[in-house]
Formats: sequence, C-alpha cells, structure tokens
Amino acid sequence: MEYNRIIAVTGLPGLFELVSSKNDGAIVRSLDDRSTKFVSSRIHNFSHLESIEIYTVRDNVNLVEVFNAMEKSADKLPDGKDAAALKAFFKKIYPDMDFERVYASDMKKMIKWFEVLKKNEIEIKLTEPAEEVEEPAEVAEPVEEAAAPAKTKSAKASAAKAEAAPAETEEAKPVKAAKKKAAPKKEAATEEATEEKPKKTARKKKEE
Repeated sequence: MEYNRIIAVTGLPGLFELVSSKNDGAIVRSLDDRSTKFVSSRIHNFSHLESIEIYTVRDNVNLVEVFNAMEKSADKLPDGKDAAALKAFFKKIYPDMDFERVYASDMKKMIKWFEVLKKNEIEIKLTEPAEEVEEPAEVAEPVEEAAAPAKTKSAKASAAKAEAAPAETEEAKPVKAAKKKAAPKKEAATEEATEEKPKKTARKKKEE
C-alpha cells in the first residue's frame, strides 16, 4: 500500500485507501476495519495526505515533514484528548509550527493518522516526480531537411523559367533562319516589277 493512495474523507473517521475514482465519488477501503464502500463526492470531500500542508512561522511544509519528525522523536505520543499535551509535544518535535493557526483538533488528527499509518506499515514518503525523457537533438535534423524542398511560388516560377529557357533558345534559331530565307522573295518580286516597266514603254512607241 502506497502513501500517495491514502486519503482523508470529511465526515468519516480514520484514513482510507483510494481504490478507484468515479464521476460522482470514489470507492475507498478503510485502514481501520478494511471495509470497502462507495463514498459520494456530493456529500464528502477527499484529501490526499500527500497534498496536505501545515502552517509554520516560515513557509508551509508538507505533512510528511511533521510525520518524519514524529518518527525520529523518542517521546511517547500524547493523548489526543489533552490539548495542552498535544501542543507541548509538537512544540518539542517541530517548534516552527504556527500554533496560532494549527489548532488542537488538527494536532489530534495528525496523532491519529500517524498511528494508523504505522499500524498498517505504510512508508511515509512523497511520490518522486517522474523523470522527463529528453529526445536526442538528431531527431530534429530530418524535419529540417524535409522542410527544405518546400519553396515559395516565386521560387518555383523562376525554376520553371530556368528550365524552359534552353528549349526556347534552341527552337528560336531555326525560326529566325527561316525568316531570313523568306526575305529574298521580296527582292525577286521587285525585280519582276522593274522588268515589266520597259514593256509598257515599248507599247507606247509602237502606237506612235
């Protein structure tokens, strides 16, 4: 049984192991009589012992720190009904506790909870945070290479022009040559026109 699964339920004495959670409550198992039952969240509130903090004259501390101080102490646990004895005990084992905000009822609960935890042989310690697995930097390199071919529209257009340019220059040369060869036809036409003019003048002389 792990400490992080131990909860306190408002309105119910003792501590419970959280068996499973539901939308409208939870199934819990009592650490006192080992009975299992459903507890509605509409009627009761649940508090994980792991999340409970205690007021001190400095910063708040987790309840685990107070429990650890109780474990190290050689003094006998006080009677929960004696408020003066409770205060004297905690002043000795944890003098930084803010006794103006930590009431006798709170100290009584801590004594009771500590006894239940020890009876069930539950190790009192916080859950260690899960280690984050760092991904190697090399994984990001293929992503950059894959993104490189994606070019802008202007880049694609310029690339298309560059590819089409050689084909245009090679095809343009025969066209120009064809135009130059067609040019002599005009010269021939002018020569024919000049040859026809003397014929007309020859007719006029015959008529005279």
